Amino acid sequence: QDKRYSSMTEHELRQEIGSLQEQARKAEQMGMVSEFAVLERKVQMAKAYLMDPNEFKPGELYELEGNPGQFFKIDYLNGVFAWGYRLGGDGHEEALPISLLKK
Repeated sequence: QDKRYSSMTEHELRQEIGSLQEQARKAEQMGMVSEFAVLERKVQMAKAYLMDPNEFKPGELYELEGNPGQFFKIDYLNGVFAWGYRLGGDGHEEALPISLLKK
């Protein structure tokens, strides 16, 4: 499917997420570590398009999904990406899909 996540309906996104999760499960079972990682990132990207970026505020801290105790401070939002810095990180600005941030 060559349709962008941004142009998919909620139903299409949920189907895509299910399909990607199934592919990731198979890749993990077959020991295809890099393939699994790519599919997991795609799942996070698709999930970001199901979320409302207006629920995330610049200047606030959010815990990172799957990384307890790690926090991300948002400088600004661009679409479904939060740009900012990891607390205790190397100080480099990075962009994360909002699906990786816990409210």
